[in-house]
Amino acid sequence: MRVSSQGVTVVALLADPDAPTEIAQRMAQTLPTRLADKSGQGRQFDVEVVSEPFTSGTEDPPTLMRRIMDRGSAENWDIVVALTDLPLHSHGRKLVVNLSHEHGLALLSLPSLGGLRLQTKARRAVEEAVLGLAGPQATGAEGPPQSQPLLGPFAGRLTPIHPGPVGEEQTADLRYVVSGPRGYLRVLFGMVRANRPWRLVPGLSKALAAALATGAIATVNSTTWSLADNLSTPRLVIAMVGSVGIMIGWLIVDAQLWHRSAEGSPEERQRARLYNASTVMTVGIGVLVCYGGLMVINLVWALFILNDRVFASVTRTPLHAAEYLTLSWFVASVATVGGALGSGLESDEAIRAAAYSKREQERRHTLQGDPGDQPSK
Repeated sequence: MRVSSQGVTVVALLADPDAPTEIAQRMAQTLPTRLADKSGQGRQFDVEVVSEPFTSGTEDPPTLMRRIMDRGSAENWDIVVALTDLPLHSHGRKLVVNLSHEHGLALLSLPSLGGLRLQTKARRAVEEAVLGLAGPQATGAEGPPQSQPLLGPFAGRLTPIHPGPVGEEQTADLRYVVSGPRGYLRVLFGMVRANRPWRLVPGLSKALAAALATGAIATVNSTTWSLADNLSTPRLVIAMVGSVGIMIGWLIVDAQLWHRSAEGSPEERQRARLYNASTVMTVGIGVLVCYGGLMVINLVWALFILNDRVFASVTRTPLHAAEYLTLSWFVASVATVGGALGSGLESDEAIRAAAYSKREQERRHTLQGDPGDQPSK
């Protein structure tokens, strides 16, 4: 077991800024006690949280492991667990965790844990990684101990890869990955979760202002009343899907959110598809949240401003609850198109900041500055 001279195992949570740091800080409040209870034999743990952009400029797991090892060697840490919200790949598969028992290192990719109960899953993964790294070593530097599970029940749902003899350039001696369609969806939902799509609405202030203004005007327009009153439910659905699609497409095209790989390898194409799918889902969820908010605001505005006699004189239909809901639904579609036009006033940087996590923004900024990727922008 790795133990410092004071008899306490010092565990460092090296976390990328933003969401990984928040997760690490919440985890650190209970992690020492949980580790001590699970390890038994009176072992003690001290947990430190270090927020540092250790993934800056690279997504290569071996490079990241060397960075973590260099960072840990400069401190009095027994075990270093690094957390990032970037999706990492190893030999064409989605990496969950890289482990180095010789150096007491672990690299955890949070998107591979999925989009639900992320805090709980991350805490469980960190606990099991720390306990595996802190356990008794059977063979010193020859690799992971073969007599004990390296990760507990958490690893039962993952695919272990034992690469065999590890070259000098490789720091990790064991890695866990997810693969197949379920693994793809798991990482995809994790990437969307890391992007926090609900932040898209407040992040696009100009688009939101344009949508609200469009909705306010459309609500009191008699032509809108007549159209809403005569549209069938399927047509209202088509109007909603069309307006949401226009908004999503406009944001992606206008802000150049579509990822194009300059390399033609199958792995790079697969990675590009994953990034683009996460972009569409992130923007789509944000736009749907915006659409729902517009519908509620338009309904409140209609309840306040509309006169049932005036409405009935135009549409020949009494103004009841169904008419209020139908009008608000249709106006939300009209307002969403207005918001798409208003988003043209937003800077590309503002849209990217609203749509992506901090690590993803830096990754795309690096790609944009790469001469090899310039033709695709």
